[in-house]
Amino acid sequence: MKIVVLDGYTENPGDLSWAELRALGDLTVYDRTSYVESPLIAQRIGDADIAVVNKTPLSRQTIDACPNLQLIAVLATGYNIVDCAHAKERGIPVVNVPTYGTASVSQFSIALLLEICHHIGHHSDSVHAGGWAATPDWCYWDYPLIELAGKTMGIIGFGRIGQAEARIAAAMGMHILAYDLYPNDSGRAIAEYVSLDQLYARSDVITLHCNLTPENTGMINKSSIAKMKDGAILINNARGQLLNEQDVADALNSGKLAAAGLDVVSAEPIRADDPLLRAKNCIITPHISWAPRESRQRIMDTTADNIRAFLSGSPINVVNA
Repeated sequence: MKIVVLDGYTENPGDLSWAELRALGDLTVYDRTSYVESPLIAQRIGDADIAVVNKTPLSRQTIDACPNLQLIAVLATGYNIVDCAHAKERGIPVVNVPTYGTASVSQFSIALLLEICHHIGHHSDSVHAGGWAATPDWCYWDYPLIELAGKTMGIIGFGRIGQAEARIAAAMGMHILAYDLYPNDSGRAIAEYVSLDQLYARSDVITLHCNLTPENTGMINKSSIAKMKDGAILINNARGQLLNEQDVADALNSGKLAAAGLDVVSAEPIRADDPLLRAKNCIITPHISWAPRESRQRIMDTTADNIRAFLSGSPINVVNA
C-alpha cells in the first residue's frame, strides 16, 4: 500500500513524527507540491493508493489521472480543496479530521479580540523602544483600551469551536448571541439563538466559526456590514472566503467597523494586493489558529486512525459518503 503526503510541512515541520503513517504502508512525504492546479500533483501521486493532503487541490482532472487512488485523507477539517463529488463517483472516500482544534482555534479567536482591545504587541514594542522611559507620566496608552465585560458577542456558526469560544467570552462577562442552522441544547445553555439580522444589529463583536459553503461565501459584505452596529469588531479565523475583503476594508477605513482580527484570507499565502493589508485597524496573522503542536498531533493521530480504518474495511470520518 503506497501512501503519498503531498504537502506535509505545515502539519509537521520537524517537531512531530510520520511514524504512525509509515507503519501503515510505503510512505513518501513531500513538504509542499502546489497550492494551485498543476500536473505535478498527479505526477507525485503516481501509482499511490492513498493521497494525504492539506491544502494541495485534488481536482477531477488530478483524480482521473491517478487510477490507483483508493483513499484521499485530508489533514484538516475543511475539505473544499478536493472534488469530493467526483471522488465519490470514482468510489474514492474522502476522509477528514473533524475535531482537532476546538481549544486552539477558540483560544486564538479570543487572542485576536484581546489584542484589538489592548494593543499589547504595540505597547510592548513601544516600551522596548524607550517610550515608557521617556514619558513624564507613570503610564500611558496609545490607543483607546476596551473592556469586554457587559458587551455582546455574536457568534456565527455555533458548533464545537463556537461554543468553546462562547464559554471563554462568557467567563469574561460577555453576553452571547448565536446563529446556527442547527440549534441544539448545549448551545442554548450558553447563548441566545437569534436570526442573522438580529445578530448583526445587536453584537459589539462578531466572530465567524462556520464552514464555507456556496451559500455563505462572501456573507460579510457591504449589505451585512450595514446592518451591524457602528464600531463593531469583526473576528474571523474560520475561512477567508466568508468575507468580501474589499467591502470589509472599506468599512474599516470608513470607521463603520472599528477593527478586524483575521487569521484567514481569501487566497493563502496572502496576495500582495489584498485590500486588507492597507485597511485601518486590521490585524492579520498567517493562518496559525490551528497550529499548536498539540493540535497538529491530534491531526496526525486521527489521520492514522482514518487510514487504519479504511484498510480494515470500515472507513470513518468520510465526508463524501
